Amino acid sequence: MPVSRQLTCHVLDVSRGVPAAGVAVRLSRPDGADVGLVLSTTTNADGRTDGPLLAGDELVPGRYELAFAVGDHFASTASTASTAAGPPEARYLDVVPIHFGVAADVAHLHVALLVTPWSYTTYRGS
Repeated sequence: MPVSRQLTCHVLDVSRGVPAAGVAVRLSRPDGADVGLVLSTTTNADGRTDGPLLAGDELVPGRYELAFAVGDHFASTASTASTAAGPPEARYLDVVPIHFGVAADVAHLHVALLVTPWSYTTYRGS
């Protein structure tokens, strides 16, 4: 059975070496006919959303933005890293935006975010 087209994501808190649970995630389309917010959700205990962000015909080619509220995550975790996150106005990283494109021939697009209170990296996972 063929896999449906889908968009998924995963957030890892590398300052603590654990999945980043409870991170607010916003998906939007900055261009095209459907400009604006597509959905808001939160990562689960595994640092993933409970299901695909978009699947099947919902995942249309075009430009997208994922915004991860990592500042709130670090402020709510009990660690040295969370104390460094500080109040919202003093956070080095608060919301991490990732802009990406989806081609017509993409079957599965996975956006992975590795984050600390001071840095992040992203890659296209599988």
